[in-house]
Amino acid sequence: MDPKAYWVGFNLVKGIGAVRFKQILDFFGSLEVAWNSPSEGLLSAGLSQKVIEKFTQIRNQIDLDVIMSTIYKKGIKVLTWSDPDYPRRLKEINQAPPVLFINGSINVEDDWAVAVVGTRRVTPYGRQVATEIARYLAQNGVSIVSGLARGVDAISHQSALQAGGRTIAVLGSGVDVIYPPEHHKLAQEIIHQGALISDYPVGTPPDGINFPPRNRIISGLSLATIVVEAGEKSGALITAEFAVDQGRDVFAVPGSILTPQSEGTNKLIEQGARPLLKMSEILEALKLEQIPEKQMNRKMNPLNSAEQKLLFYLSSEPVHIDEVCNLSGLPINEVSATLTMMELKGMVSQVGGMNYVAARETKGSYKTDGNG
Repeated sequence: MDPKAYWVGFNLVKGIGAVRFKQILDFFGSLEVAWNSPSEGLLSAGLSQKVIEKFTQIRNQIDLDVIMSTIYKKGIKVLTWSDPDYPRRLKEINQAPPVLFINGSINVEDDWAVAVVGTRRVTPYGRQVATEIARYLAQNGVSIVSGLARGVDAISHQSALQAGGRTIAVLGSGVDVIYPPEHHKLAQEIIHQGALISDYPVGTPPDGINFPPRNRIISGLSLATIVVEAGEKSGALITAEFAVDQGRDVFAVPGSILTPQSEGTNKLIEQGARPLLKMSEILEALKLEQIPEKQMNRKMNPLNSAEQKLLFYLSSEPVHIDEVCNLSGLPINEVSATLTMMELKGMVSQVGGMNYVAARETKGSYKTDGNG
């Protein structure tokens, strides 16, 4: 059976999220073993009786082979924590989704991504600003991430596509269930020039409770989040909160004090978000002025197998060279020489005491040379 089937199976159980996935993996070593475990074993792994009952019910009701066949027939890809193609920037966030369903493709270019979000009840001013921001970023090689909702989200996706750029839509439903329904055509265009992404199982209908949690994926995929217009209780403000928690930059577009749609953005600025006063500030703040050249560099200078292995274990959090050796299983002399070369390439930085971090723009942006 496809090993990913067990990930998909556990993902169907309400009450088993990132924390419990890790708990299960740490205890059993594999999800296949866990899936076939009796209730006593699951209880020993730390699952509650209530969750075990839900799991047992699902396990008895479904056929994993049939589910996987349905997913693949729809052209949907499944990515898990164990996949090298899992978006590295997203994997760095707290409680990253264990399973992602993708319709379309995630490419090397998408490591340079910015979220553009805002209200569904967009004003003419907000429409113009969202259009210009998304178009400007797309023309400069930045992928646009948003939520496919009416208003600012849809405008941002459309503008990126019209500029010939890439865009990613994160859904609050299965990737095969498009909401709102009038965005079916837009969703198809996104699939061909980006991706639809969701951590909800295929076939999941849209539900109000699904949308706030999916916002952590929008911000998690992105270097920064730009809030164009947002009312006082807008879901876009939730995305901004997630971005702050994830250590990502937040920009807010200033608006009229007389317009309800600007109450949220103006409040974000008051709370410390960076006011977006001109388009070029985004690229300057994120040091993305030369993205096309950098993207070409990454394609022309792929990682060798040792660099790929070490990069997998490096993030924005410092890791000591001894720990890199332990995690990678490579000898100290090879790790030292490889890290030195990666420093020269600008892929990693030493931050003192033989501790290393991945360069902010590096994670997920290199391809292997075929030997990794």
